[in-house]
Amino acid sequence: MMIWGLLIGLASFLIIGLFHPLVIKGEYYFGQKCRWWFLVAGIVLCGASLLVDNIVASALLGVTAFSCFWSIKEIKEQRERVEKGWFPRNPDRKDY
Repeated sequence: MMIWGLLIGLASFLIIGLFHPLVIKGEYYFGQKCRWWFLVAGIVLCGASLLVDNIVASALLGVTAFSCFWSIKEIKEQRERVEKGWFPRNPDRKDY
């Protein structure tokens, strides 16, 4: 029985779940600037995914890369959620 599909699915679930608090904390501490970090990380991880020979590792690198790309959009939406009062605003940042 091949279990790799289930393991990739579980790992994908955990990776996506990890990015939710990363977006929240990134927007809280760094604001919109952290979108560039997600972009660079996504590009690097895409490249790594193409270079790795192991299919499972390549798939997980790809999932992580596209989670980074999705986070770029989520950073903007997180700012809107903060403006609506759904999440706390960082009182030390002045870029609101």
